[in-house]
Amino acid sequence: MNHPILLVMTAAAVFLVLVSTALAEGTFEGRKKCYNCHKSQGESWDKTLHAKAIESLKPNTRKDAKLKAKLDPKKDYTKDKDCIGCHVDGWGKEGGYTIEEPDKFLTGVGCESCHGAGSDYRKLHRKAGEAFEKSQKTMDRERLVEAGQDFEFAEQCNACHLNYEGSPWKGVKKPYTPFTPKVDKKYTFDFEKAVRSDKALHEHFKLDGTFTGPPTPKFHEEFQKKAKPAVKSDKGEDD
Repeated sequence: MNHPILLVMTAAAVFLVLVSTALAEGTFEGRKKCYNCHKSQGESWDKTLHAKAIESLKPNTRKDAKLKAKLDPKKDYTKDKDCIGCHVDGWGKEGGYTIEEPDKFLTGVGCESCHGAGSDYRKLHRKAGEAFEKSQKTMDRERLVEAGQDFEFAEQCNACHLNYEGSPWKGVKKPYTPFTPKVDKKYTFDFEKAVRSDKALHEHFKLDGTFTGPPTPKFHEEFQKKAKPAVKSDKGEDD
């Protein structure tokens, strides 16, 4: 027996789930938006290998490494859709990097590659920051998670560094990275070590305590103990 009303309600429920998921993911905006408030982190990040990730895809760069991985060092891999995704922000996602119209603020691996597309949670950051400055009012991190911020970003790193055939990572899928431990041991990836590398990540700066509660990355306290004072930025700037 058919139940038209039930079918309509089910379809509506599925639609709402899909819409809420899309909203939670947000859209990519580019790291300049993040740098407006996080000036110190931005200046530090710009010096890292991740920030310059796209450089290795250009012709006649890293010749020996490419030959060892059976790649053509003369080829321009910045135009290769199988490669570019791990060297930019938001490849194939709303607002993300495109080969046709490359945005310099999405070029290289930046803030949103680790922390998630920022359109929704960045607004919460701004409001919470203003409320904290005015009255020391804090915000639960769970609200940021609901808005799409990722606090446990190991999977984001694994998706590029461990995406090869025979990898211990369960999320492996094509296109695979050609730079594997079999090619060279230096490509062995350990998130716990990588996240502490000043060549890979930005330096850490003192956070003012605006956000509280779970989820808290297990290395949060460790980093904050040795964090430097941050340079204040113009939080009114939004372009």
